[in-house]
Amino acid sequence: MAKAMTIAGMAISGLLALAFALDLALGIPFSGANMMMDAGFFVASLCVAYASWNAFRELR
Repeated sequence: MAKAMTIAGMAISGLLALAFALDLALGIPFSGANMMMDAGFFVASLCVAYASWNAFRELR
């Protein structure tokens, strides 16, 4: 169960990073409402993805 949760965390944070990167660059999903918020959420989702990947590596 722990491996599935870390994989889910990586997948969801990857999708969020993609959405906020697209909004930052092109303004597609959220109409580019606030660039600082997009950048902050992008960095935060990358941090969550790294934490999930690191936890997944330790479970092996």
